[in-house]
Amino acid sequence: MLNLPPGKEGVFSRELLVDAIANGVIGAGSFKIPDTNVQPASLDLRLGEIAYRIRCSFLPGPQSVERKLRDYVIDELDLHKEGAVLETNRPYLVLLKEQLNLPPGVRAKANPKSSTGRIDVFTRVVTDEGHRFDEIAEGYQGPLYLEVVPLSFTVRVREDLTLNQLRLSIGRTTLTDDEVRDFHSEEHPLLFEDGKPVPARELALSDGMFLGLDLKGDTTARVGYRARENAPLLDLTSDQLIDPEAFWEPVQSEGGDRIVLSPQKFYLLMSSGAVSIPPELASEMTAYDPTNGELRTHYAGFFDPGFGFDPEGPLDGSRAALEVRAHDVPFVIEHGQRVCKLTFDRMLEAPKTLYGEAIGSSYQRQEETLGKIFRRQ
Repeated sequence: MLNLPPGKEGVFSRELLVDAIANGVIGAGSFKIPDTNVQPASLDLRLGEIAYRIRCSFLPGPQSVERKLRDYVIDELDLHKEGAVLETNRPYLVLLKEQLNLPPGVRAKANPKSSTGRIDVFTRVVTDEGHRFDEIAEGYQGPLYLEVVPLSFTVRVREDLTLNQLRLSIGRTTLTDDEVRDFHSEEHPLLFEDGKPVPARELALSDGMFLGLDLKGDTTARVGYRARENAPLLDLTSDQLIDPEAFWEPVQSEGGDRIVLSPQKFYLLMSSGAVSIPPELASEMTAYDPTNGELRTHYAGFFDPGFGFDPEGPLDGSRAALEVRAHDVPFVIEHGQRVCKLTFDRMLEAPKTLYGEAIGSSYQRQEETLGKIFRRQ
């Protein structure tokens, strides 16, 4: 069914994803999957025609999502034409246009797109007979549903909007800490500080590589943004850049290069180190370990091959935007504090096209935390 490199393990490249679409491993029924939705190591998934407002989130367990959904539907919203408004802190479930017919040994994983995480819209994929969100079992055959929960802003969405993305992989893909250190020192630097590779011995590794925060900020000491309360409707269907003023307030660091996070407020901040993902690897940002503090960072997950990397010349990485929320109490964070972690996965083969300006990628060389839908200040 698939023309995979024999005996190799790793994440599917763009070329292998295109092959998977052509062979019906990824389908969309009567809909065609746009070529532009296939990224170097991931596929953007599209919202279908109807959003179901549900009274609670759920996992279907031994049942299908369709059967389980009947017990929890409150309303149906039509996503055609002008789309529909999704209110904050209410869960919605949308049947995605894409569906899977995975062969034995091939599994899938989903994450929100970076632009989705930056507007504090929480998403996760649900599958028939699924016992976990976002992780899709080997050989799964069936539909994909997306749970969508706007947290800071009421949003307008419509059919074909892409809020999350999918990767396919086979075998053991994740590099161990020793493999990360060796790759960084022998193959290609994965982390830069002030334009220079971080010495391998100074990498903070523990089932992945930790990143620190930049809380020095710009010339005005601005280090990021905080979501405003009672903001107007955020129209994700608009073709025009949106004025950020009504949605975000700037955050300045205190003396000592620190800020105090207010409980339950959503912040956009930036990493101090710059990440570089070479063609042989893909990467994922994982949620912060709550044992290290009362906050959560980074809802969005995937870094395609080529992020912070330029095969034609020097590019000393790109900094990562971090979505941060404190939980129950005010929580201080300081410059350089490690608040998120990257894991690295082998590619089955290096993609021919990399993340970057050539394919219209939005966050290469980024120095701004706001998502691409907002007009730059």
